[in-house]
Amino acid sequence: VAGLGPDGVLRVRLAAPPVEGRANEALVRFLAARLRLPKRQIQIVSGETSRTKVVSIEGLTPAEVTARLTPSRTN
Repeated sequence: VAGLGPDGVLRVRLAAPPVEGRANEALVRFLAARLRLPKRQIQIVSGETSRTKVVSIEGLTPAEVTARLTPSRTN
């Protein structure tokens, strides 16, 4: 996770190439692992061929998603 941009958009950097859907698959796997959800609860709604994507996540509130994806600031 590269962080939350000033526009409120979560930025994620992936090593998978944007070829034949590999980056999309990597994004879904990454989100499922970090959010502790099955992959079937995460769906790319738009932007499958774009760098900017809209993702639907079932079973969590936006606040829960943000909390699970952003690093804890407590030491």
